Formats: sequence, C-alpha cells, structure tokens
Amino acid sequence: MKIYSDSFTDGQRIPGEFAFAVADSETHIRLSANRNPHLAWQDIPEGTQSFAIVCHDPDVPSVGDNVNQEGKVVAASLPRVNFYHWLLLDIPATVRDIAAGSQSDAITPRGKPGPSAPHELRHGVNDYTAWFAGDENMRGQYFGYDGPCPPWNDELMHHYVFTVYALASSTLNVTGELNGANVLAAIAAADVLGSAQITGLYSLNPAVG
Repeated sequence: MKIYSDSFTDGQRIPGEFAFAVADSETHIRLSANRNPHLAWQDIPEGTQSFAIVCHDPDVPSVGDNVNQEGKVVAASLPRVNFYHWLLLDIPATVRDIAAGSQSDAITPRGKPGPSAPHELRHGVNDYTAWFAGDENMRGQYFGYDGPCPPWNDELMHHYVFTVYALASSTLNVTGELNGANVLAAIAAADVLGSAQITGLYSLNPAVG
C-alpha cells in the first residue's frame, strides 16, 4: 500500500491550517483552522473490505510540569508518550481518499460529537478529551480529528504519524470506549491485509527546526 497527502509532504512540516494552534509572537500560540488534512491511498490489497485511519503523536511529554510555563522548557531528553489525534473507522473499501476539511473544519469547544462521522463513517475519541478534562470551558468528549498543538516551549520537534490500515472486515469491532488504545487493540486482533504511513512535523517553538 501507499499513502500520500496533498496537504503536506512526508517528513516535512504540516501547514498551520491543519493544526489546532499556530505560533504567535506575543501570546506564544493562537487557535487555528483545525482542518483535517487530505489523505489518499493506493495499491490496495485484494480482499479489502474497509479502511481505518489512525493519527498519533509519539512525542508528547510524559511529565507535564514544565509544559507551556514561562521561563521553563520541556527538555528534549524527557521520555515521551503517544497522543492520539484521529481515529477514523469503517471507511468503505471503495473510498480512496479523505478530502481536506471534510472531517474537521474548525475547533469545537467541548469536542465534536460522535461516534457518527461525516459521510457515514465512524470516528473515535481523541486524547484532547483527557487533555481538557480540567478546563471548565473546553472539557468534553473530543471525537474525530483535532490537530497538532505541541507545547510552545518544547525543545523537540513533534512527529504526526498518519497510518491507513486495509482490513478484511467491513466493521472494526472495538471493545470498550473508542479511544486510541482500544482501537489499536482491535486492529491488532483484526485481519489486517496491509498498511501505509505518512509523517508530518510540527512545532510551536520558534527555536525548533
């Protein structure tokens, strides 16, 4: 399988329109358009019945004490964990691309509803659900795509890995909440016929990259 995007080039920066926030010289960050990027795939394995898309950032700080704190930095040496930005499931086998902005075209305070997604797809809960849990104005269930917003004082460039899976079943059977861990467990237990990845870079720290 092969995957590509008209929105960004593999191994290069993701444009700000596909992020949750962009850099600001006065306030460090400001909210952005939060559009999902275009993705397309080809060379589909025989027998494919559906596709699933997972986007995760493996570079999220494991400890948040210094995150977005004036006069402090998030050291590049700090251990990192996964943060899931997008879980799009039950994409019909006839589909070969997801148009830019078709699944997310703005920031929705308290999160987009789900699990029903535009164009009769199904999307899971991304990790902004946990991130905003303590924010009175933003907390809620965040379904679908919400883009990059790494700490503005992080020394590390973040990588956003978009993976498309070709599955032998029309529906992915997920046990429990439709979160990243449970979706990946379901994919691991499914008959995966093929997969492909594309990676975009993003940082809100002017000193990085």
